[in-house]
Amino acid sequence: MTVLDRRALLKGAALAGSGLALSPWLPAWAQSGTAGIVRTLPTIHGPEVALRIAHQRITIEGRAGHAIGINGTIPGPLIRLREGQIARLAVTNDLDEDSSIHWHGLLLPFQMDGVPGISFPGIRPKSTFTYEFPLIQSGTYWYHSHSGLQEQMGHYGPIVIDPAGADPIESDREHVIVLSDHCPLHPHAIFRKLKQSGGYFNYQKQTLAGLLAGRDQPAGERMAWGGMRMDPSDISDVTGATYRYLVNGHGPSDNWTALFRPGERVRLRFINASAMTIFNVRIPGLRMTVVQADGLAVRPVTVDEFQITVAETFDVIVTPQDERAFALIAEAVDRSGMARATLAPRDGMAADVPPLRPRPLATMKDMGMGGMTDMDHGPGGMEHSMRDFAGAPGVKKSPTVQTISPMPMDRTGDRGQGLEGVEGTILTYRDLMAIDRNPDVRAPGRSLEIHLTGNMERYMWAFDGVKFNEITAPIPFVRGERVRVTLVNDTMMAHPIHLHGHYFELVTGHGDYAPRKHTVNVLPGGTVTFDVTMDAPGDWAFHCHLLYHMHAGMMQIVSVRPAAGERD
Repeated sequence: MTVLDRRALLKGAALAGSGLALSPWLPAWAQSGTAGIVRTLPTIHGPEVALRIAHQRITIEGRAGHAIGINGTIPGPLIRLREGQIARLAVTNDLDEDSSIHWHGLLLPFQMDGVPGISFPGIRPKSTFTYEFPLIQSGTYWYHSHSGLQEQMGHYGPIVIDPAGADPIESDREHVIVLSDHCPLHPHAIFRKLKQSGGYFNYQKQTLAGLLAGRDQPAGERMAWGGMRMDPSDISDVTGATYRYLVNGHGPSDNWTALFRPGERVRLRFINASAMTIFNVRIPGLRMTVVQADGLAVRPVTVDEFQITVAETFDVIVTPQDERAFALIAEAVDRSGMARATLAPRDGMAADVPPLRPRPLATMKDMGMGGMTDMDHGPGGMEHSMRDFAGAPGVKKSPTVQTISPMPMDRTGDRGQGLEGVEGTILTYRDLMAIDRNPDVRAPGRSLEIHLTGNMERYMWAFDGVKFNEITAPIPFVRGERVRVTLVNDTMMAHPIHLHGHYFELVTGHGDYAPRKHTVNVLPGGTVTFDVTMDAPGDWAFHCHLLYHMHAGMMQIVSVRPAAGERD
């Protein structure tokens, strides 16, 4: 994060009134005078696709750096396929280390899922692996490495699968919007710093003056957080202190621009391909109608803003009527920076970029104590209740479990962190309803509770207190069984949880029209319940999609096997 000289800032502010402000003193996202880059993503049409993974240089806002790209671009090329095709994707690994590609959200045979050590051995250096599978769905998806931390270095790209027939979502034109985060540090260096201190990149910590003045939190909450040795400003592990937030590989001052004609229905396919960043997305002056979530159609719901967690996709329709530019803002959830682009009727235009909003702070709900009051948790009692393992069956007592939420709540109706007091209509999971009746509406035959656990001080993350490298057996399922799964977040950070090879139905009160997703954000101190039909035989990854959380242990294998006496 650039540290600005105070006198230069004041000088710039004074010059701004006369239109002479020096843009280099402004943060990148605020430099709205740039002409903009009008450049569509390179596109490959299937079903025969050749991809090459290799080291390359990347230039963001004029600064060159090292990266891993696909076919020479970051993000990788847009792969455009059609429902009903047999896709054949020949992937050549030109790195000097193993690599892979996972086809995020696609339903396919587990051997083609692309997770080394689980579904296939990986792609060896200087070799080619050909993925082949039928396309049985349509919508917006993406692909990325599942090897090491390559995803952070640029190894990701978008997928669009067009319907076999006419697209029921009508639009005059569309743009794919790939959101991501980029850092000049090597990802292993980032991970080492997080292991040294989980809050290493948090430059927005509370100050002593702010605490003494009571500006940030009520006294009881400040004492509670102090008792847990946690800072409520720790919303994101890796922040704008080191990240540049990108739209289609371009930084905020690059001003990537998407064109439209006034009156057109424009479809924006949003993909959060970041390693660690949850974004809050808005287009000031333009409402958005959400029409698809994780590739599947939902009943249209019009909003002013939505939160998109890591690995989710949302399609929205906008209909700009005016001959002017609109700013497309993807603000990092901790408000430490933003990705920024422009929607405009012609190139060379830019819209005013709003300033970053005040940083959010974690609340009592985020501690899993939404139903408690100050009387319920003195400075000592709070810590005791958070570390009380009673009532958390199946959670192993281990250093990976720093806290247990005493009163976790279903938070699928909540707006997401930082959006509680924001004006306007904000999307929640409960707003989503499937257009088509769910394919399996049977009642679940059994229930399963999984706790998301962690230790921020030691930067350890796990399911039920057990890290991935400590697991001796996968979570077993019988093919075709219907299971109700409840995720309980015992940590003070959100976790986007992704199940490979399956869709699940969120239990949010919509019955047979529950929204179907493959990735869901579990808010701090909250729960998410979903029903899932385990109909895809094989071994599948199940993990938090925050890259460094997964790398630190928040991952499991689910194994789907035929019932006794049933043939494969």
